[in-house]
Amino acid sequence: MIGGKAILLLDDGTYFEGKAGGLIGTTSGEICFNTGMTGYQEIFTDPSYYGQVLVATNVHIGNYGTKDEDAESESVQISGLICKNFTDLYSRPLADQGIQKYFEDNSIVCIYGLDTRAIVRHIRSKGAMNCIISSEELDVDKLKEKLAKVPNMEGLELASKVSTKEMYSLGDDEAKYNVAVMDFGTKKNILRNLVSRGCKVDVYPADTAAEDIIEKKYDGFFLSNGPGDPSSMDYAIETVKVLMKEKKPMFGICLGHQLLALANNIPTYKMHHGHRGINHPVKNLISGKGEITSQNHGFSVDAVVIEKASDRVEVTHRNLNDDTIEGIRIKGTKAFSVQYHPEAAPGPHDSRYLFNEFVDSLS
Repeated sequence: MIGGKAILLLDDGTYFEGKAGGLIGTTSGEICFNTGMTGYQEIFTDPSYYGQVLVATNVHIGNYGTKDEDAESESVQISGLICKNFTDLYSRPLADQGIQKYFEDNSIVCIYGLDTRAIVRHIRSKGAMNCIISSEELDVDKLKEKLAKVPNMEGLELASKVSTKEMYSLGDDEAKYNVAVMDFGTKKNILRNLVSRGCKVDVYPADTAAEDIIEKKYDGFFLSNGPGDPSSMDYAIETVKVLMKEKKPMFGICLGHQLLALANNIPTYKMHHGHRGINHPVKNLISGKGEITSQNHGFSVDAVVIEKASDRVEVTHRNLNDDTIEGIRIKGTKAFSVQYHPEAAPGPHDSRYLFNEFVDSLS
């Protein structure tokens, strides 16, 4: 029932009292925040958020309802939601339903009525940490006991939990190009961008052996976004190494970017609080142009090691806020990747050209 009491408890002992929305229950995960002003359903259904509790900095959540075609995966992926205003009254005539039933159907616990600005400032100061939300257990000491058992995101392998369980295909059988997509938690709009550019895509489970893909003679390989710590994915790193030996075009986004780096002996690290939003400025170092980008990541590629490996790896994009690595290209190959999300959904379309570059390289 909307409006009952709920508690948010952080790993450092800080807690907030608010109101309950969505499913009455208890949920936990790593707390993070997204600064996007729109597109909440696409954000909720992005598999890269699996295992995380989201703080929505946009004041209004639920005001335009939900619609099935706006989802970026088959279900809500966040572990829970923290927001200022949570309303089941929506103004969009084309919406399928309100957010309360949507959360109930997807078993998502929400706490609202909080000062999300204060929570974001706390995360920016103290860093990402685990948290727990409950609208059924209101004893803070008991919640502390439960929270102590929640695993840390660092070292956590989650891609296999959100990946497809069986290979499936999209696009025209007579399409000009055939692309193998490694699904570590891919968003639907990534696949739409490939199909709309004349590709048939075969989407493979994250743990598919490289040999099973190579025998199909694809024109190129795509490495998707996804959740968790990339350094824990030994199986995927090895797959990327083997696929690279085919010397065919390869494009990675977000987690796929990190896996491409790891496969080329460039380590990743856990960021203090990550990048999540739809207005992050990035500079394309090749063209000199700036891009406003959609981002969602809590790990990044080691810039110091990349500088030492400049004979093998070229940095193609940099974040203009903190100078972190946003894109790389492996020299002597057709393999490249970006840390941000050119497919957006939600977000600007400044970076859609990257799909064109990938498809052009398939020729």
